[in-house]
Amino acid sequence: MVADLTDAQLLAEPMAIVNPLLWEIGHVAWFQEKWVLRHCWGMPPIRPEVDELYDSAAIAHDTRWDLPLYKRSDTIEYMAQVRDRIVERLSERDASAEEAYFVLLSVFHEDMHDEAFTYTRQTYGWPAPRFAAQPAGQTAFAAKASEPDDSFAIGADAEIPGGRFLLGASDDEPFVFDNEKWAHPVEVAPFRISKTALTQGEYRRFVEDGGYLQRACWSDEGWEWREGAEAEHPVHWQMGASGWERRKFDRWVTLEPAKPVVHVNCHEAEAYCRWAGRRLPTEAEWEMAASFDIESGRKRRYPWGDDPPPSTKANLDWGAMDTADVRAFPEGDSPCGCRQMIGNVWEWTATSFGPYPGFVADPYKEYSEPWFGDHRLLRGGAWTTRSRLIRNTWRNFYKPDRRDVWCGFRTCAL
Repeated sequence: MVADLTDAQLLAEPMAIVNPLLWEIGHVAWFQEKWVLRHCWGMPPIRPEVDELYDSAAIAHDTRWDLPLYKRSDTIEYMAQVRDRIVERLSERDASAEEAYFVLLSVFHEDMHDEAFTYTRQTYGWPAPRFAAQPAGQTAFAAKASEPDDSFAIGADAEIPGGRFLLGASDDEPFVFDNEKWAHPVEVAPFRISKTALTQGEYRRFVEDGGYLQRACWSDEGWEWREGAEAEHPVHWQMGASGWERRKFDRWVTLEPAKPVVHVNCHEAEAYCRWAGRRLPTEAEWEMAASFDIESGRKRRYPWGDDPPPSTKANLDWGAMDTADVRAFPEGDSPCGCRQMIGNVWEWTATSFGPYPGFVADPYKEYSEPWFGDHRLLRGGAWTTRSRLIRNTWRNFYKPDRRDVWCGFRTCAL
């Protein structure tokens, strides 16, 4: 993710929305050391100063550029020390349930930072990541991604009858985060939801109609953000000689009408909805549309069933190195016919991030509870999301003004 970047890029000029990458890669290793080597196995710290360098709960974001960080080579050496000690211990015997939990916690934490490394490169305008080898199965993935189903109507709605629904993860999941616990009944009224994520072509009409300047389209909070940002279109759009373009890492490409709009925040998504006479789905509506099989009366782990994501059903794992046409991956449709509810882009919902009934924080208490209330929920994963991490019940959360992440949205009828 960062091997091709220069030392200067690893400590680039500070930005309010991203971390210095030299700090962040060390933080990933520190997290593994803290929860596996030290918390689970009781080992002493590998280096005495690491908590003062990498504890994200104790170190304010704005100060991370000013820390006495290790040099690049020393950071990589520290990372290797952590990795090798964990691998050596796990190779000696089968892991207990507790050991497996903390190892998986650290692996999934790294997966989330891998996604952050990718949007950091986009934010700074650096080239896309370069991998030494293409992951297994990605040749078929790339071919599938380039074959949109032209018969699939962009923006058509799926009709969901609603009813009683179990929102959240069940206790037979091998690993879940505390904010997914546990499945609980909710009543969902009948609703209609778009079968596809909103496209760049659909969003362009909002931009060209002056939607960013129409006060009636925006909430009070959203309008305050828009004025402060002086936003008139998505952050990585510009008008080129031949029409609208978007920045794809370090180069500008012509806007692709059938690809999902991406890098729009929740305020922008809600403003579009008001302009179009639509709304964002609630979290329960989103999960019901993604997972509930009306005929069998059961909930699926993924939109297509219970089997892990193959490369032909979802745009994940950096396979296409970009978003895909919203009509691609028909094999991944949900029971109600919604497409790409896993992968491609994260999708904003109308629901604020909060606990489920009976919430109890897991040992990593800083993961969920501090962010309840002022963050908004996103669902579904993006093309930069690890397939081993994502499922229908997985809850992502960001402040509603964040548009650096790989986020888009789909809409519901009023």
